[in-house]
Parts: sequence; C-alpha cells; structure tokens
Amino acid sequence: MRTGKYSRFAWVGICTLLAAAAGRAADATQPEKVVSSYGPINQDVTFDQIKAARMAVKAARAQEHMALLNARYDLSKQPAGKDLMSGGKAIPAGPTARLQGVTWEQFDKLTPEQIKAQGLFPYKPLPFADHAEGGMLFPPMITNLLPRLARFDVDFDLPEHFLPDPAPAVYLTTRPDLGDVAKGRLITIDNYYEIFNGLLNPKQLEGLRLLVTQFPQQQFNATEDRRTDRPSLGVTCFDCHANGHANGANHLVGDIRPQEFRHRIETPSLRGVNIQRLFGSQRALKTVEDFTEFEQRGAYFDGDHCMAAKKGVNVLERGSQVHFMAEFMALLDFPPAPKLDIYGALDPSKASAGELRGESLFNGKARCSACHPAPYYTDNSMHDLKAERFYKQEMANGMMMARDGSIKTFPLRGIKDSPPYLHDGRCLTLEDTVEYFNLIQQLRLSRDEKKDLVSFMRSL
Repeated sequence: MRTGKYSRFAWVGICTLLAAAAGRAADATQPEKVVSSYGPINQDVTFDQIKAARMAVKAARAQEHMALLNARYDLSKQPAGKDLMSGGKAIPAGPTARLQGVTWEQFDKLTPEQIKAQGLFPYKPLPFADHAEGGMLFPPMITNLLPRLARFDVDFDLPEHFLPDPAPAVYLTTRPDLGDVAKGRLITIDNYYEIFNGLLNPKQLEGLRLLVTQFPQQQFNATEDRRTDRPSLGVTCFDCHANGHANGANHLVGDIRPQEFRHRIETPSLRGVNIQRLFGSQRALKTVEDFTEFEQRGAYFDGDHCMAAKKGVNVLERGSQVHFMAEFMALLDFPPAPKLDIYGALDPSKASAGELRGESLFNGKARCSACHPAPYYTDNSMHDLKAERFYKQEMANGMMMARDGSIKTFPLRGIKDSPPYLHDGRCLTLEDTVEYFNLIQQLRLSRDEKKDLVSFMRSL
C-alpha cells in the first residue's frame, strides 16, 4: 500500500522523525530550570564549595561591570572647588557621563524617540556590581573600619570620591546647639553609649543601641551560604545608614522578581525622617515604624521569609523595639543651611548671585519645585518620570533595563552630602542630576543655567 509517492512504512518513519524534531524544538524553547520566587533552603553543598563557585566567576564579572562603568562615566576625581560636605569631605563635580557622538547642547534638538533609537541616553539604569548575585555591598572606606562587612565574592564598584563622608556629621533636632555630635567618629556598638549618654533619654538610647546591633542578614550570617569568610552575627542598620545618614552601601530591592528585573538601590539618608510621610523608594510605607519592620523582615532577606527563618531573622517587637528605634531616628536633623531663611528660601543678604539665579530657576523654568517645594524640598509623594522614553529595554550585565515606575520624592535639604543620586545611584554628581532632569523634563537649560541650579542645591 502506498500513500502518495511514499510507502506506508516510509511515511510512518517520516512522521516519527518530524515528531522527534518537534519534540526537540519544544524542548529547546523550555527554560533550563524553573525560575522560582524562593531561594534554596536545604543547602546540599558546603561553604567551601559555594565559595569556590563564587570565586570562579568573580574576576570576569568584575571586569565586565567595570567596563560598563568606564564606558558610561569618567570616574576620575574632580572636586567642586571650595564647596565641602557638612562633615568636611570634598564634593564631587561633574557631569561625569560619557556622551556618544553628541554634546549636551545637541540633546536639545533631539526627541526622546531619536535619543532612544540612537542609544544616546547617558543615564540608563545602573546594575549592581554583580547583578546576578545581589546582596548588601559596602565600600572599602567602611570595610576598612568594619572588616566584618567585607564580602569575599564581590568588590564595591564606585570610587570613594563619589560617596558621602565615611563618618557623616550627626545633628539632633532636640539639641541644635551642639552642632555635629559625631565629630568625625563612626557610631558603633563600641562608642554609642559614650557619645550619646546624657544627650538622649533612656528610650532613645535603647533605640540607638538597636540601630547599631548586628542582626543576621542574607549574606552576613552563620550559615554555609553566607558571603563572608567567617560566620557573622550580621549587619546593623547603621552599617548602611552610617551615623544616621548614608555611606554609598547598596543592594537590590527585595520585592521584585525575577532577579534581572530587581533595581539597584542606594542607601538613602535618615536625616529628616521626622518630616517624611513615605518610606522606601517605591514601597510607599506610611511610617518609619513600618519601614523599620520591613527592613528586618523583608530587605534583610530579599523578601524571602523562608530564607529568613533559616538564617535567624530578628523579629522586632513593635512596642518596645521598633518604637524606640523610630523615636531615635526622628531626632536626626538635616545639616545647617545658614543661607536659608525660616521659610526654606535663600536669604538675599547671604546668598551669591548664582545661587539666587539658581533658586529662581528651581522655582520657575526648571520646575523642580513642582515635586521639591520648600522648606524641606519634598512633596512627600511619588512620581513616574517615564525615563524609559529615552532608552531601550535590554540586558546590561545581568540586569534588565526596564522602566523604573513611580519613585519617592526624596528631600533635597542637605543634598550635597548624599552622592551618588537617584534611587540607583546612576547620577554620580549634582551636575549629572541636573543633566538627567534637563533631558527627562526636556527643559533645554543653558550651560550657565545648569551651573546656577547646582549652586543653589549646594546651598540647601
């Protein structure tokens, strides 16, 4: 019997081959492994095996990441003249972004669609130093002082001159007469009592003690899958929020999956939390107490409560621990701004001509005050800048450069003390930040106008 020009047996054979090929094609479309929201709880490899595997990829991933940074930025040290942070460190100057065949002025003639199509946008989302791995990462200026925070598998990526003061100044809302209470000292469990005893009531002092107490965290703990050579008691709140401010430490947000869509997040300052009504760059938590609990239960363990149980999560008690910690945080004040009057505006008798021009731009043409009104320069809201209008969604060193969505409006008081800028640190200086918003808002500011805006923000 024949079917067309093929015998029945030949036809069966062809169908079998086609079915097999279709099966192989179907298999090829399947992922190599199932992507899960959960991490491995029952580890089946030893610490030495985990470390060896991580060290095997460390150099290549670091080289790839530094190539990306050097392609995007000029990382050389360029201090901003006589201007200093409130703790005395030089302020970094910019812009640092490397432009590809276009000048800042030529951007004014391009539409967002043209910038996107040509791949010209200089401030794309910034990946973590090893985005596929993630975790908390601390700069050398901190790990040199606190060696327990050094990871064996990932090195910090940004130069120190783009980071805040390693021991930031501390100002108290209750004792403004004291000025900087820290006086160049990094506050830790070893010295907090000596520095603050007599300045705080017992409840506030206990809150501070908890803020400088180590608690287990995803990479810093006693389990075999830690990222420290020795078992660790964990990290403290003030390890990232140094002296209640920030130190450039960063990690990946804990509430986004899968891994490549997670955002790098720079540690924000805790200064002025008493006037803030939203907490977390995208979470819109309503109180600092909620934020404190979230950090311990969520951010410390990448939002994985199963992993948290394995590694020893510290469940804070709301009435006697969270409340005490929040009460101390509410005392952290912005640094003094002697050129501002009681309304948060510049005093014309104290400000320079450039600062005054910058203030006028801030409140006028640049439309900064639409989201950052005086006196604290925040509207306590969230906004979506739709930056994805300017760049393509594509992979960059293990991170998908997707849309950012709505981001909290952070206060600009004391902003000169807080580089790098934006939620992921993609703008290394205030000059970069002005260039970013000039593009995003399509303001078409002149070079002199940008300079004046920076001068004004340094006075806040």
